[in-house]
Amino acid sequence: MTAPRDPFFPADRSIRASDDPIEVQHLGTVDYQDAWDLQASLAQQRARDEINDQILVLEHPSVYTAGKRTQPEDLPTNGLPVIDVDRGGRITWHGPGQLVMYPIIKLAEPIDVVDYVRRLEEALIQTVRTFGVPEAGRVDGRSGVWVPAHDGHPDSKVAALGIRVTRGVTMHGLALNCNNTLEFYDHIIACGIDDAGLTTLSRELGRDVPTAELVDPLIRDLEDALAGRLTVADHSFASAPDPTRALPKRG
Repeated sequence: MTAPRDPFFPADRSIRASDDPIEVQHLGTVDYQDAWDLQASLAQQRARDEINDQILVLEHPSVYTAGKRTQPEDLPTNGLPVIDVDRGGRITWHGPGQLVMYPIIKLAEPIDVVDYVRRLEEALIQTVRTFGVPEAGRVDGRSGVWVPAHDGHPDSKVAALGIRVTRGVTMHGLALNCNNTLEFYDHIIACGIDDAGLTTLSRELGRDVPTAELVDPLIRDLEDALAGRLTVADHSFASAPDPTRALPKRG
């Protein structure tokens, strides 16, 4: 995200079009393409008001996914396949030990995608801080949730975001590094960022943090953020260039 601006409507108002409870689906480990197909189907149903808002909770087998701003130099050097995706951003990795949530949410009018992304970040920041990383916050100019440099590590991303909004309904979402390996990031320019690092909650807390520990707290914080009960605050501790600015979209 770039410099902050006021949201289109009050921060304590729900960003959702509906007051009905969000339905949560715990899907376990799901192939990326299968999850994407499910998201697309649910988003179409949500746009037609055939279902309530959803949050899909899952992990993926190891996979690289390339958003619309991915550049040739970002691509993996280890020969593993890449799935081209219709979300924003550049390339990233998903795999075991990384908690993924895909909110399928019909947004209230007027649709404010920036505010939606900030609310997802706010929920993640709340969860990560509650778990014992109180310095976690934002880097202005870059999406996601970050941990400031310490102990020889640079500023490092602990959670990534990538979304798409179609017919007023959100797809894709967030990925929180819990106890996953960081090895696969070594073979790409993750999110197009080559001047910062990546981290996991396990590394930050010095203990194994499985995804199961984070599921319920993060769902609560997501629901609070989307409802306006958890207000977006200024948690920025640094600024850096936007890795997607002025880049062409893939054809």
